[in-house]
Order: sequence, then C-alpha cells, then structure tokens
Amino acid sequence: MSLLHVIILAIVQGFTELLPVSSSAHVIVAEKLMGLDPSSPPMTLLLVMLHTGTMFAVIVYFWRQWRNTYFQSSAAFKESAGLVILATVLTGIVGEGCIKIIEKTLFRNVPHAQIEDLFGRLELVAPALAAAGVLILIAGIIEKRRPTGSLAESNELNARQASLIGAVQGLCLPFRGFSRSGATISTGMLAGVAKSRAESFSFALAVVLTPPVVARETLRLIQAERISNAPHLAAAMLPSLLGAAFAFLAGLLALKWLTRWLEGGRWYLFGIYCLFAAAVVAGLHRVGY
Repeated sequence: MSLLHVIILAIVQGFTELLPVSSSAHVIVAEKLMGLDPSSPPMTLLLVMLHTGTMFAVIVYFWRQWRNTYFQSSAAFKESAGLVILATVLTGIVGEGCIKIIEKTLFRNVPHAQIEDLFGRLELVAPALAAAGVLILIAGIIEKRRPTGSLAESNELNARQASLIGAVQGLCLPFRGFSRSGATISTGMLAGVAKSRAESFSFALAVVLTPPVVARETLRLIQAERISNAPHLAAAMLPSLLGAAFAFLAGLLALKWLTRWLEGGRWYLFGIYCLFAAAVVAGLHRVGY
C-alpha cells in the first residue's frame, strides 16, 4: 500500500464518512479497484484510523452546538450523557449480537475467522447500500410531506427515541454499506426528532463509538502479527496516521454539505444516490471485483 493509495482512500473515506452514503462501501470499492484487500488487518486498521480523523472533524464542527446543548448546565449534561450511554449500550448489544451470530453460523468451521472477512464482499455491500438508500428515501419523503413546524417533530430527544437510534446503529456495525449516519439520522427523523437534533445526536454517538472500534482493530492486528509473525502494526500505523489527517480535512467539507442538504429538505437525494451506488457495486461484483 503506497502513500498515494492512503491519500486517495483518506479523501474518499473522509468525504463520504460524514455523508449518509456509507464511507465503508466507497472505501471498499476503491480498495478493490486499486488491487488492495479490504479484509486484511492493515486495511481494516487504516479504515478505523480514517474514522478517527473524521471523528475529530465532527468534534470541531459540532463543538459549539454541543456546548450549547449538552454542556449548558449540569442537568442538561447528565440528561444528554444518559441518552448517549443508553444508545451506545444498545448499539453494543445489537451490534455484537449480530457479529457473534454471523461468526458462529457462517464461520463455524473456519479457524481464526472474523466478521471483517466479509467486508470485502461486494455481493453483501450492494444490498446493504440499497437498504440504507430505502431508509433514507422514506425518511426524506415523509419529512418533505410533514408541515413546517409540525408537532410531530421535536427538538427534544427522549429515551425511546435514543434507544431506537442506538439499536439501529448496532445493525450498521457488521454490514458494510449500511450507512451509520444515514440509518441513525433517518431513524431519528422517522421517530419525530428534529433534523438538526437527529444529526447532532448521531454524530455524538459516532464520537463515542470510534475509540472502541479503533481498539478492536488494533487488537485484531496484534493477533494477526502473532499468527503470521509479520510486523503488521508498525508498518500500518504511520500510513494510517497520515490518512487520518487527510480524512479530517475532507470530513469538514462533507459536514458543511450534509448540513446544507439536510436543512434544505434534500435528504431524500442521498437515498437516491445510495440506490444508484448499490447498482454500481452489484455491477462491479458481476464483472469480477
């Protein structure tokens, strides 16, 4: 993997991570086109380090809004932190449950097999993209039909809505192509949460979720070193850090685009794009990628 590969993947991931179009699907396709193995430990570490770069972009972009919402008082912080923790716990339960079920069924006779072994399979990425596209499209169409200032939409977020968003986020963990931001923001909108509030909460969950995902992939890389006696971690870390920096810059640009389209009532267009992308990915799979 050359530095040019890293920079290209960082720009692709950083720009698409914070749009509801599944950065993982785009990165996997880019890796396939460049002849890289998306399921290898160095590549999955690179991917989560790119997520780390975009996590810092999220913090920088949303910090003022979070300060006014989550840190305006101790009571507001406790309430918001409780909702984030609740949603994250449900993400872990649903996500790890799905991962274990897949590993125990599909990989029960394969030594050292993990969920990451499925990440490069475009025949699985395409339907996940399509599912995300349908969800985004439904949320966008319903939102456009909802009267302005409707009582069905609220800037407040309750435990039921947070739980639903967290559970849906858990479904995104094992399925590359099922956009995390697209699924969680759409779920919030369908549950009656205001668009800006759903967006803010979705990315707050992303900031909490990213560190344990990075830790998981680092441990996976260490285990791969022990099995193959190859120095994966040291070789992969420097390119991954460089990629994180480029992903940070691309992520800031993507967030500005996302907010403008979300507030401008054009959320459904991301759903149409996901359906188009699903067809492209399916086509690439048919021709041998």
